[in-house]
Amino acid sequence: MLKSSRKTIGITLGDPCGIGPEVTAKALTKILPRLTVDILVIGDQKVFLKYFGNRVQNPRLHFLDFKNISSEYFTPGKPHPAGARASLDYLNKAVELLKGEKITALVTAPVSKESISALGISFVGHTEFLAQAFKVKHFGMMFVTQVLKTILVTRHIPLNQVSEAINPRNIFETIDLIFSSLRDQFQIKSPRIAVCGLNPHAGEGGMIGREEKTKIIPAIKKARQAGIDVFGPLAADTLFCEPIVRSYDAAVGMYHDQGLIAIKSLYFSKVVNLTVGLPFVRTSPAHGTACDIAGKNKANPSSMLEAIKLAVQLS
Repeated sequence: MLKSSRKTIGITLGDPCGIGPEVTAKALTKILPRLTVDILVIGDQKVFLKYFGNRVQNPRLHFLDFKNISSEYFTPGKPHPAGARASLDYLNKAVELLKGEKITALVTAPVSKESISALGISFVGHTEFLAQAFKVKHFGMMFVTQVLKTILVTRHIPLNQVSEAINPRNIFETIDLIFSSLRDQFQIKSPRIAVCGLNPHAGEGGMIGREEKTKIIPAIKKARQAGIDVFGPLAADTLFCEPIVRSYDAAVGMYHDQGLIAIKSLYFSKVVNLTVGLPFVRTSPAHGTACDIAGKNKANPSSMLEAIKLAVQLS
């Protein structure tokens, strides 16, 4: 498919009814002149060109055109089963290309979990889908900016299940995952990692919940025994404040919103989702399909731009 000896970054366009094609086209318009790697866009080229125009002639830009979106039922901003099916087709092809070593990293534009699930297909998210495809047991969602990096112990589960879902084992595994990523991918020689408590004031010594004493502290002790510079548990309402945030390299959150509200509030347009634990680099913008603005030329490509840059950097 590709004759170049350069590394190749694959980009799936996500749900064509959302903003994935738009932010991908806008981001590539900005970054293509500076790239020293090849880009393989996986999706429907016709949809992509709605936003990319006639700028497709670039020796580093290649396209795997599925031609699977019919104009008779495709309307940007209006979710459709065909769009959901198309986005899953792109992702399955990306897995095939990764396993065949045709691409060296993957950037994924947003899909609609709801639309894919409505097809009768169990789909929690890209992270879990890729981990299952590559039979990876220990993996995590790491959110990256130049200033702050966070990782989550639990991901897409109801809040009332978090306490039961966390335990010393998966907390330690999450600490170890982000430590390995900081050391091996980001080349930080001695990463310093902060861990959030689950409860207000990190449990207040057991007065506001005991998860810190029974689950989080044992995991921290085990991580220290393994030679990891980790501290906590700390109250999440102050952990992300200046200048505290500058005193560590990454934070470990117990649940989805605990980690993401802070980092998205501070750096929303620059946040990148990096899946750690996979045998390849996978990044994505840290936003959804945003169907309310799809097709209106309003989508901000900054997060997708950062996702592509990080995939290139870590590759």
